[in-house]
Amino acid sequence: MEMKHVEDENIFNLTMYYAKCEPVMRRPLWDILRHKSSTYTIPWCVIGDFNVIAFVEEKIGGIPYQMSKILDFFSMTEDSGLVDLVYYGHKYTGSNGRGPNSISWKRLDRGLVNDQWLTAFPATTVHHLASAGSDHNPLLMEINVRQEMDNRYFKFLNCWVDNEKFFPLVEEEYGDIFQKAKLFEQQVKDAEETRAQSNSDSDRITF
Repeated sequence: MEMKHVEDENIFNLTMYYAKCEPVMRRPLWDILRHKSSTYTIPWCVIGDFNVIAFVEEKIGGIPYQMSKILDFFSMTEDSGLVDLVYYGHKYTGSNGRGPNSISWKRLDRGLVNDQWLTAFPATTVHHLASAGSDHNPLLMEINVRQEMDNRYFKFLNCWVDNEKFFPLVEEEYGDIFQKAKLFEQQVKDAEETRAQSNSDSDRITF
């Protein structure tokens, strides 16, 4: 649906989402989001139950999670240019509702936005509210125009290192980090040797 923000009259698209439980049934929905991302030029948010976690840390209890499910979801977000919104509240938003010895919790509900959304509404947040009669926690999204926080979030994905362009790109941006690490280790070693030979006040200050 297309909506307008009352404070600054920005037009944006909001997609309410519910994904199927089975991976094979989610893939057509992922393709729909890929298609929509290529047609939207205004701020866009997709929020709801995606029935998949984005990181293994987003699940506790039960059997190990299948990485293929995560990779399908990650591929969709990358292709669609969507990023996860900052959230507050309980880490997990859904449970399987089973007994105490077999119950598992996952973060299945989230809000994803495109770059245009981040530019128009940089302080948007999602709150995980308390569950009331459901196995999922409801989400409350606050669409704020003014950026009152200076938090920046970064997550490193292990699968990045499998890409052949990863290390060349890191070296291009930051130089040879391994050589820099060796140089730093040598500098620390030299400083320790100097301090051991002369334990004066000036050496302690330099070290």
